[in-house]
Amino acid sequence: MTQTESPTAERRAILAVLPGLLLVMLLAMLDNTIVGTAMPTIVTDLGGMQHFAWVATSYIVASTITTPLYGKLGDLYGRKRLFITAILIFLTGSALSGLAQDMTQLIVFRALQGLGAGGLMVGVLAIVGDLVAPRDRGKYQGYSAAVMALAMVGGPLVGGFFTDHISWRWCFYVNVPLGAIALVMILAKLHTPRNTVSHRIDYLGIALLSGVATALVLLTTWAGTEYAWGSPQIIGLAVAAGIGLGLFLWVETRASEPVLPLNLFANRNFSLVAAIGFFQSFGMFGAIVFLPLFLQLVQHSSATSSGLLLLPLMVGMMAASMIAGQLIAKTGKYRWFPFAGAAVMTGGMLALATIDVDTSKVMTSLYMVVLGVGMGLLMQIVGMIAQNSVGPKDMGVASSTSMFFRSIGGAFGVSIFGAIFTHTLRTGLSGLPVDVADRLARSGARMSAADLAKLPIEAKTMFGQAVADATATVFGWGVLFTGLATVLGLFIQHVPLRRRAPGAPEEPEKELVEA
Repeated sequence: MTQTESPTAERRAILAVLPGLLLVMLLAMLDNTIVGTAMPTIVTDLGGMQHFAWVATSYIVASTITTPLYGKLGDLYGRKRLFITAILIFLTGSALSGLAQDMTQLIVFRALQGLGAGGLMVGVLAIVGDLVAPRDRGKYQGYSAAVMALAMVGGPLVGGFFTDHISWRWCFYVNVPLGAIALVMILAKLHTPRNTVSHRIDYLGIALLSGVATALVLLTTWAGTEYAWGSPQIIGLAVAAGIGLGLFLWVETRASEPVLPLNLFANRNFSLVAAIGFFQSFGMFGAIVFLPLFLQLVQHSSATSSGLLLLPLMVGMMAASMIAGQLIAKTGKYRWFPFAGAAVMTGGMLALATIDVDTSKVMTSLYMVVLGVGMGLLMQIVGMIAQNSVGPKDMGVASSTSMFFRSIGGAFGVSIFGAIFTHTLRTGLSGLPVDVADRLARSGARMSAADLAKLPIEAKTMFGQAVADATATVFGWGVLFTGLATVLGLFIQHVPLRRRAPGAPEEPEKELVEA
């Protein structure tokens, strides 16, 4: 293959498999949004309200602990077979979840689904990293952003439609035909290098990393909801995570082929984007999860229309991601995008920290556009920088580690901001009788517009004001974390983007490293 032919060949290779990869990405992201709408009906159907939280927790724990494992094992043994295995596990878990006859079965099958889901997004990102030169990856960011927007907005709508008109079980069954189509495309069109070298698996490192991830996810999921922050259970999980982390770091320094090579963090850019991803997800997921509550309980939108009202955020994200991708592909420069994205996100957070009961839907939409633009400038580029910071042999572990930090950051954000939201809500309801205020504060995150309409006028007014204040407070705290990401973005170093995919011969780079 000549150098003039190589870019064309690379483009043909990625375009052939891209529809299948995007479909897998859609499945991975859709499953996080489509099931939530159906949960009240599922609980009514299957019973087991006391185990309600475990339906989500089992999935999150399983997908989080397997994310770094898929990345490393893909680097060791080849990407395609592991990716196909992950899809098959995910589809099996989906089908079994749809067939579940009680809450225990659903929790177990959701965990199985999560074991496959951990390899879906990592597989897509690493495969794109294998097939596309870093310089050209920005061109495909718009497709990823479009899939994210479709999943975030379309998931709740589709989930509501299935639940109301067909059956909640189709929230899981829908994955099977879509996944089968993606599987056929990938089997036929995906060609990645096969690794036949013998390797030693870091079993102890895998076990310790899984234990630390499990403790962190359970801590962030349960703290402030299932158990108080100062309870023995939460303190125990924190201690276990700390001890496990120390042991993991000790083991990884001695492993011949560590599951998470610590030398990656010696790379300045890799460490910075891992931290930026953590803080960005901490602020973003911890805050925007409360936007639908504000739209429904303060601006009196229906559940369906509140999903549609998030479109400005998605449009801003898609537009910024596509523009940034084209600029990076054209110029090869990316150094200031993480800073600019985090700074614009911080501006959006600041604007949303001013919302109250009098804020119009138009102004809320404009604030969301600003937040979406910041997200679009930042989210995909962080992953691109992580991949460009490592050699081809570590492409998978770089992708999975970047995702792992974002997942943990998002989990911490949702938990801590949830506690802030509830505390502020309780404070805002202090003028009501104690039993009424306590009941409203405990049900605040699950209060529907129909339930709100049944409240006495005084309680309804006070509750709306309290929700608005709590939402604004959460965004105000979010500024702290996106602000930290902004500061870290200043220290990104420009390292020239490789002009060839990992499997292709490198051209000599003529660009100079910028300080």
